[in-house]
Amino acid sequence: MAHNDGGNSLTLEKIQSMTSFVAIITSFLIAFSGSAINLAIPPISEEFHSSATLTGWIVNAFILVSAALSVPFGRVADLAGKKRILVPGILVFSLMSVAIVFSGSIETMIFLRALHGIGIAMIASTNVAILIDVFPPEKRGKVLGSSTAAVYIGLSVGPVMGGLLTHYLGWRSIFIFSAVLGFVVFFAALKNLPETGRERGEGRFDLPGNIMYVGMIACLMYGFSAFAESWAARSLMAAGAALALLFVFHERRAKSPIIEIRLFSRNAGYIFANLAALLNYGATFAVGYLLSIFLQVIKGYDTQAAGLILISQPLMMAVVSVIAGKLSERFQPSRLASAGMGIGTVGLFLFAFISQSYSLLYITISLAVLGIGFGLFSSPNTNAIMSCVEAKDYGVASSIIATMRSMGQTSSMAIVTLIFATTLGNASFANASPELLVLCTRICFWIFTAECVVGTIFSLQYRKPAAAAPPSA
Repeated sequence: MAHNDGGNSLTLEKIQSMTSFVAIITSFLIAFSGSAINLAIPPISEEFHSSATLTGWIVNAFILVSAALSVPFGRVADLAGKKRILVPGILVFSLMSVAIVFSGSIETMIFLRALHGIGIAMIASTNVAILIDVFPPEKRGKVLGSSTAAVYIGLSVGPVMGGLLTHYLGWRSIFIFSAVLGFVVFFAALKNLPETGRERGEGRFDLPGNIMYVGMIACLMYGFSAFAESWAARSLMAAGAALALLFVFHERRAKSPIIEIRLFSRNAGYIFANLAALLNYGATFAVGYLLSIFLQVIKGYDTQAAGLILISQPLMMAVVSVIAGKLSERFQPSRLASAGMGIGTVGLFLFAFISQSYSLLYITISLAVLGIGFGLFSSPNTNAIMSCVEAKDYGVASSIIATMRSMGQTSSMAIVTLIFATTLGNASFANASPELLVLCTRICFWIFTAECVVGTIFSLQYRKPAAAAPPSA
């Protein structure tokens, strides 16, 4: 079998090989850029003399924008072709990585990180969908496991390299590394990646629906993140809820909707699997952020040592996710995902009693347990979600997964921001008392443990649809 793209004849094997390469490297980049920056948060706060709350927006702005734009970009990818979104997305990510290097203030950096999120939205809404497009059903679990493993390898390398780079070369070197790797994969994708997946090309772009969706996500997530700061933020949450109702009403009647509401209204399993993903990311994303502060500010470790300590969680994720991807081809994915979330709950619970006297061995073991749980959850849950949809909906379903991830990550950071803002006020990390920092950390972990319990219950409710359409290569 061959595929023609711009005059170049590519065999199916070549298509699959290049698609895997691009998806794996971009998945790594997304994870690396997110995990490495956690180690640089205290140094960035010190350099720009910014408060703990404002510094948190380096992470929040990045995630908020990517969450708001993932689904619209997924819809455009379904209409125009996934390569046409993925390749420019890699370029935007790379260019913004370069721009962040020249940030002269915390405000400039936050703005550029928001633009960085545009590139992430374009990548995250297409790389899983492209994998599903070109691989047959019997290989899907394996390639999803490999892509997920790349995420966790990025999470593993991020703390170590982020700590080393920050320690020896400064935090800007993190973004230089991301830019270099980004440009490499950009040129590889531009030259070799074939056009794929224009299954819904006959549809139209639902401009009103997209505007409502972006406004809904932006209002809800910004309002939640800045809830403790002003009444305006709380008003935005109410506006977001109103837009959500209007969006659902509009999409049910739209001829070419941005999201097929029927995916949710007719498929309880799809709803539960997505909710489980939302809660899992919400319960686990801020762990690295919290422990980076705990290890550097409270325990007194430098960025290099903190990065080495944090590696145990993503390392276990990377190992377990590959195994879980293969197992999801033989066993019901939702059972594996539920077991993983249950194990993750135990890991979070172990951190709920954290104190200044916690030993490194205890922290490392707790991180490893959390990593095993998340690694067992992620790729089977993705497999379960994609098993619920038809081939023509892969782009949107993939972008919804990305949105669940981004919304979960934003809610995770929003909880941390809310707890720190109400407890520390405008104090910086360096000026806050260790007792208050530990208290904030404990409260966050108790909330995350409760989230994970609820997510486990949701995951157990999943039932595969009786007539799920198999994916096509």
